[in-house]
Amino acid sequence: MLRTIDLRGRALTPAELLAAVPRAGVARADALTAAAAIVSDVAERGEAALREQAARFDRVEGHALRVPAEHFDEALAGLDDRVRDALEEAISRVRRASVAQVPPAQRTELAPGAVVEQRWRPVGRAGVYVPGGKAVYPSSVVMNVVPAQVAGVARIALASPPQADHAGRVHPDILAAARLLGVDEFYAVGGAGAVAAFAHGVPEIGLDPVDVVTGPGNNFVASAKRVVAGFVGVDSEAGATEILIVADASADPRLVAADLISQAEHDEQASAVLVTDSPALADAVASQVETRVVATRNADRAMEALRGEQSAIVLVDDVDTAIAFSNAYAPEHLEVFLEDPQVDRFINAGAVFVGAYSPVSLGDYLAGSNHVLPTGGQARFSSGLSASTFLRPQQVIHYRRDALADVADGIVALAEAEALPAHGEAVTVRFEA
Repeated sequence: MLRTIDLRGRALTPAELLAAVPRAGVARADALTAAAAIVSDVAERGEAALREQAARFDRVEGHALRVPAEHFDEALAGLDDRVRDALEEAISRVRRASVAQVPPAQRTELAPGAVVEQRWRPVGRAGVYVPGGKAVYPSSVVMNVVPAQVAGVARIALASPPQADHAGRVHPDILAAARLLGVDEFYAVGGAGAVAAFAHGVPEIGLDPVDVVTGPGNNFVASAKRVVAGFVGVDSEAGATEILIVADASADPRLVAADLISQAEHDEQASAVLVTDSPALADAVASQVETRVVATRNADRAMEALRGEQSAIVLVDDVDTAIAFSNAYAPEHLEVFLEDPQVDRFINAGAVFVGAYSPVSLGDYLAGSNHVLPTGGQARFSSGLSASTFLRPQQVIHYRRDALADVADGIVALAEAEALPAHGEAVTVRFEA
């Protein structure tokens, strides 16, 4: 089921390692084209475009695009007690971890009377997308809303697909999670259309444009973020999920196989990759995957993901090469099953899970870390969602007259060097009699 990529016996450069990384490139390219068309349609036609997209993608018509208050109350009343307890525990843990992500204000006195302050200001309004297609993610409500609240965002709006199985309503577990967090602005809008609606606003349904769009989704949602980036802020492109497991002969093949399947069940485009220097482990994991995947509830979806070009078992000569491959891949989720984990050498990853008792599933729900993470290799330059996603650093400059006088000659010299003499004159005029 899982194809094998054999890199043994080759001294690979970083570029060659990157080229060897299994990716579903065609799927992402197609998604970008489709997402651009959807975003443009919503920007031009607003509510009409959203309703046509709901009929086409969600099989829903005539539903309330803005969720009425009573839907939240009914959802919370019907929420399973065990699920409520788990959500409340997740809220508590993510909130505690998110508080640590807010940088303190800093005051730097460069000279007497010369002060630069660094402070952090939240965006005014955030739009959060919560997936609800092949699976339902109340946990994503927690992962997005809690950091925004910790950052101090005053206005938070959510969107999630309307559900044909729930008479066009948003899934009740997602609404219940929103109610637990005190969010009451929610739109029954799915996919790339939701990203477009947040970015451009939809006046007919009272949806004002946001400053930042966050949230995970499939490749269409991630591509829509790329389309609107620059018009509004976006978090990392958290598209179809990825797991890369780096393991040596000490790893338990049952655990490795179970963790690969756990992410493959998300979506047919999910990526599940094992890189190892142990042929025996590779064989054992392949066998375990074959046995276990057919018994899981989402077997068809998981098997398609595991058979896809984006999934593989990669054989390498040694752990050093495995680490280099991981850094080239830059996975969303990285699991390290090594006798000597060497965690500091894994530079590029959205989140790193170390050892047999730190599965990705822990991070998805109750680790306290955030599960909205960059995919498609973007962990090389992007980070997972955190309170800082909703914050902007802002510098405040306070100089007294004598402090400005101390640097006036330098300002004039640089202004003249750059052929911008008025810059210097704006300083010297302050010292004229």
